[in-house]
Amino acid sequence: MLIIADSGSTKTDWFVVKNNEITRTFRSQGINPFHQKVNEIKYTLKEEVLCMMSEEFLSSDLNIAFYGSGCTVEKIPVMQTILGEVFSLPLQNVEVAGDLLGAARAVCGHESGIACILGTGANSCLYDGKEITANTPPLGYILGDEGSGAVLGKRFMNGIFKGWIPERIKDMYLKETNQTYSSIISKVYTEPLANRYLATVSKFVGEHIDEEPLRKLVKDNFSDFMKYNILPYGEVSKIGFIGSVADVFSDILKEVCKEYGFVVSRINQSPVAGLLDYYRK
Repeated sequence: MLIIADSGSTKTDWFVVKNNEITRTFRSQGINPFHQKVNEIKYTLKEEVLCMMSEEFLSSDLNIAFYGSGCTVEKIPVMQTILGEVFSLPLQNVEVAGDLLGAARAVCGHESGIACILGTGANSCLYDGKEITANTPPLGYILGDEGSGAVLGKRFMNGIFKGWIPERIKDMYLKETNQTYSSIISKVYTEPLANRYLATVSKFVGEHIDEEPLRKLVKDNFSDFMKYNILPYGEVSKIGFIGSVADVFSDILKEVCKEYGFVVSRINQSPVAGLLDYYRK
């Protein structure tokens, strides 16, 4: 049996696979070994994941493939050890890799191309069918992360309070979300995980995407992503995307890709379907 975990900054989706078919899915909070302590990760695994699995399943011949944000070269052994201990598995039964390699395997399979993640955060890579060969550093939502939900939220907040997004949209947002200027400033500057909070703006923008200023906001965010993150890879035309922001705004994303001369191979909210194809082969 195989468990595939797709872990981002906000959530982790778990897929139980038996005989090449998904038999169960569930969700926990995001797990990021770069930002979280070992005890915090263990607590999440025990309280939100183990409780969803039967003893029969846990005692079987189990393998785990965990793809996560924050799973850098330095943190992969840490995460592998944590999973091995919590699930009582030998380390050879636990594969840990960055979410970017998971995205590359999902959208490119065993072929070359550019793979991207557009969710709460953003990332991209050049992939040769086996390994990541180049990566434009995303730099996080403060210094970079163009195209992400967090940056979309940051620019939206800037626009509604500095006036370059119409007042009526600002009023609509504050009323629908029951927020004020003070509560927003507090969430961004005094509460933890501001990136997750800012990314929630994507829901409002998606529900009102017919508003031209919001459509332009999304398009400009994607355009900056292509300009500063994708063009440096050179003349590669095939590109694919994983992530909630890519999925929700897929029409606009395809439009921007076409303008930059790229052919979109795949856009999925989750990499699991592509990863299943990858492991089947």
